[in-house]
Amino acid sequence: MAAAHQELYVSAVRPRSYQDESYLHGFLGTVRDLQKDGVLQDVVLEVEGRRFPCHRLVLSAASPYFRAMFTSDMAESRQKKIVLQGLDAGMFWEILSYIYSGTLHVSLDKVQPLYQAADLLQLDYVRDTCSSYMAMNVEQCTFVDLYNFADVFSVDIVLRRCVEWIDLNFVEFSFSEEFCSLSLNQLTEIISHDELDVKEETTVWEAVVKWVQHSMENRLHLLPSILPHIRFNLLTSDDTAAILDHPLVREDPGSSEVIINVVQKGNPNLKPRHGMFTEMALQPFQASGANDIIFMNPQEGKYISCSYRPEDLPRAIAMTVTSDNNIYILTHERESNNQLSVAKYNHAGNVWEDAGISIEDLRYNNTYLIEVDGILYCLFVDVSGGDIKMIKYNQGMDQWQECSQQIDITEYYDFYVALSCGSFLFFLTSSELHRYDPSQDRWCKLTSPGYIEDVCSAVAMGTEIFCTDMNLTQTMVYDTELDCWQTLQGWPNPGNFDIDHVPSLFVLENQLHIFFTCCSDSQEGYRNLVYVYDRSTDAWIDKRATLPNTEYFTHGSHCIVARIYLPYLRGA
Repeated sequence: MAAAHQELYVSAVRPRSYQDESYLHGFLGTVRDLQKDGVLQDVVLEVEGRRFPCHRLVLSAASPYFRAMFTSDMAESRQKKIVLQGLDAGMFWEILSYIYSGTLHVSLDKVQPLYQAADLLQLDYVRDTCSSYMAMNVEQCTFVDLYNFADVFSVDIVLRRCVEWIDLNFVEFSFSEEFCSLSLNQLTEIISHDELDVKEETTVWEAVVKWVQHSMENRLHLLPSILPHIRFNLLTSDDTAAILDHPLVREDPGSSEVIINVVQKGNPNLKPRHGMFTEMALQPFQASGANDIIFMNPQEGKYISCSYRPEDLPRAIAMTVTSDNNIYILTHERESNNQLSVAKYNHAGNVWEDAGISIEDLRYNNTYLIEVDGILYCLFVDVSGGDIKMIKYNQGMDQWQECSQQIDITEYYDFYVALSCGSFLFFLTSSELHRYDPSQDRWCKLTSPGYIEDVCSAVAMGTEIFCTDMNLTQTMVYDTELDCWQTLQGWPNPGNFDIDHVPSLFVLENQLHIFFTCCSDSQEGYRNLVYVYDRSTDAWIDKRATLPNTEYFTHGSHCIVARIYLPYLRGA
């Protein structure tokens, strides 16, 4: 019996593996000491006349380049001294220091040759670290030199960062000596970017003039090949005439011919530059038999109203703007009571066009159209039935697919909002907050806001979500990273006005705004107000918007904000 018990005990003991962390950390230190003391070194590497005694085993473990050298039939595998070509001795010393210590020292003055050495020796960590370091320090580098380096070595992360910096700082960059040292191909590539932050196309033309005049003899004949990259469709006739009369163009008949051909042919596909767009909040309303949308930028005092016929723009059920600045509205299909359709805004024509996307109308109380990371989601909410349904649009398959419906709402309210923030979708009621993770197709419940009576509007700004109630008396902010809430100052009613319609929060130029309609018993009737929130003083400031005194209708949990090229708007 005892023997049987002992056998059972032994069989229950499982083998285990143990890892000695002190050995792992100490091993590299021991190898470093061997190198420092010159012990057991079995090969000497010579770079630019300098000799570096090393260990074949250590070099082979660190670098595929050395592993291939020492384990193949190459002559170097049998030699005691090996001369390495194409390396800087100082950089090779830094590389050896990294191999034997695991510590890499990077600075602006040596990051490029260090990258070249790591590229040759196939040291991925050193190469990637140098790439990240250059990308983080684009502003501190000699720009064209870095741009050329990234181009030659195909360092994509640095090249992208250089391009982003050029686009954002084009005006300043065009006045620098570095700009004048660009090659023809680099110049034409840069001025072809949609993302250039310029207010007028004449800025691009003036930059080209500077570049040509920097070396007239060598560059004047190149002007006809540069001019097609100027977007003459964005210039006024006076601007075009001034360019035709410019001394550079008159000196080269070919340039004048190019301009005339480009202007005559026209190219509507050439988009406005990024800097030519103005951030505008869109607020729909219905008046005088037409569907109107007012485009607002309170910071610049711009309020532009555009009217569309009902057949061109049916009343919106939901609206959204995507990360690539496409504006979509969800409407009832004209010939069906059971289908919803999606219309897309054509910026250039200032018209709404059928996007070719249909959705079955579930007849729920509220419908939200939301984009997350380039994917459209449609969220249906039925308060009376306690049901929430969400689908997403698969563009490749041209169909809607169901998402997880497991939202554990313990109590339903008349007011709630849905919105996106970062890579997540959020659903907020008066006392609950839920988050949907598209990568997991799963909902989870987050920290409650406590209780917000009649929560009706919410908007994301950075990693925070701002929300408010119907009467703007309780405004709160939720930190999505810390999962915590904070109460902000409510709206200070400036008079005897009551909020008549659901207010709309929106974020424009990185500032929190709110739009709402008030009414009173006096003869003033409706007043449409816009306030901006000053976080430093925790106060709302009246922007004194010059808006028509008419009723507006809110769609979704906030006013959408898009980048608009103002000349495209009728009446702009």
